[in-house]
Amino acid sequence: MQAERLELCFPQLLNSSCRRPEPPHFDTVLICLLLSFIALLTVALNLLVIISISHFRQLHTPTNLLLLSLAVSDFLVGLLLIPVEILLMQNCWMLGDLICSLYYLLVFIVIAASVGNMILISADRYVAICDPLHYPTKVTQKVVRKFVSLCWICSTIYGIIQSYENLKHPGRYKSCYGECVVTISGLADLIVGFIIPIAVIIVLYMRVFVVAVSQARAMRSHIATVSLQHSKTVKVKRSELKAARTLGILVVVFLMCYSPYYCISLTGHNILVGSSTEVIMVFLMYFNSCLNPVIYAFLYPWFKKTIRLVVTFQILQPDSREAQIL
Repeated sequence: MQAERLELCFPQLLNSSCRRPEPPHFDTVLICLLLSFIALLTVALNLLVIISISHFRQLHTPTNLLLLSLAVSDFLVGLLLIPVEILLMQNCWMLGDLICSLYYLLVFIVIAASVGNMILISADRYVAICDPLHYPTKVTQKVVRKFVSLCWICSTIYGIIQSYENLKHPGRYKSCYGECVVTISGLADLIVGFIIPIAVIIVLYMRVFVVAVSQARAMRSHIATVSLQHSKTVKVKRSELKAARTLGILVVVFLMCYSPYYCISLTGHNILVGSSTEVIMVFLMYFNSCLNPVIYAFLYPWFKKTIRLVVTFQILQPDSREAQIL
């Protein structure tokens, strides 16, 4: 009887307690170590992005403010969401039903904010490429701050709506004590959290792609005969096209990481959050938060410069905020 009790999450509850997970196998330990490394890398890289854009005044552009908001959501994924998911894989849940519901509320908010930030990034590139003359007046830092705030507010409201039943009746869907399981409306999450945002992103980027291709052809055909003043305009257009390409890669990687999770919802059934299939899909979504700053490192020269300045503590020097990064 004593040996059996030691296998329970709450031995005093006997049949009402979940069985304690068995000691992890070698391959499970390796997976947990890998996920822990991904979490640490996600936190470190996104923290570098946050520090870089926040500190250096030259990086205070509307587009970079959107990247900053995305980096904040990615940072929260690495700092809070991935570590808790790792613990849920091999440990009993000892923090109670309410904390379990609040944790998944945070998950819904952060994931929704990431999707919202991607929509804003796509809209930013759409205006920059398709309406370049009015871009400086339409997309200002003040306007972007309002939209970023609205994004996080809407994400919070969406998270509360999805978590309402779980917050109202904590632990309602668990089968035994020591388990952290909630439920969400799979169809609603599929439509509001994936189909509508992804449709908006794809439509915007298809339009951006068509205009970008036509502009690139126009620049190639006239580049030999342009004047010096026109040459500067061409340089600006090239910069905008490069930014569109970079952020396009960001969106494609986002779609690759998020699509598998939502494809499960196409069955029309509610998703049981906490199941093994859901855990695998969730970790793929979370891995996107690690990939985003890696994309910056390869495609944004300014990020490489700021990393060097941050890790060597040169940002502590006077007037470092005014450093020439671009």
